[in-house]
Amino acid sequence: MQGKLTKRRDDKNEKICSSGRDRKPEEVAFAEDCELKSLAFRAERCSFLGRSYSLAGKRVEAYALYCHARSLAETALQKFQAVNNGDQMIIEELKILCDECRSNSCIEHATGIMEELKAPENLSKKISSINLTGVDKKVEKFLLEKLDVYESAVGESNVKSAPRIEAFPPSFQSIPRNPIVLDLAYNHIDFPSLQHRMRKDKSGFLSRFWG
Repeated sequence: MQGKLTKRRDDKNEKICSSGRDRKPEEVAFAEDCELKSLAFRAERCSFLGRSYSLAGKRVEAYALYCHARSLAETALQKFQAVNNGDQMIIEELKILCDECRSNSCIEHATGIMEELKAPENLSKKISSINLTGVDKKVEKFLLEKLDVYESAVGESNVKSAPRIEAFPPSFQSIPRNPIVLDLAYNHIDFPSLQHRMRKDKSGFLSRFWG
């Protein structure tokens, strides 16, 4: 009796353990298809991130993302082509994505080199265009600068911009500085004695008592 119960228990455990591994061919094909589409989606997403970084001017990050997207797209393309009933629309999209990632990575690489070479020139232009007076030509004039124009300087009620009445704090202005004079000869002059011109107090008999 004990042997029969043990045998039944072993058969039951074997069925439970093997039930997770025994999958239908449709389930296996569906899992593989989801894996391939997930890989294609990762390639598309990586390419989109590279485009976002490119618009932000981050050339190194965009170049790395485009290269990674191209690698993912090529891997997904090879796997889709290996499948007998592969989706032709996805295959064509992956081919286009591979070409776009390759061209975009070359563009980002070339643009990064050009920006690096032009960086000193752009810096010198920005420094030369700095206005030390604090007045910007594109900014609207203040109220005190256009008293002859009948125009509201406070602005509309639905506008959140600050009223342009007067610049505060005021901009710095250059002023002439007083010259610094150092009298270096003062310590080397021997002034004459004036003891003979000083008034001498005459002391009498009564002054001794009054101090």
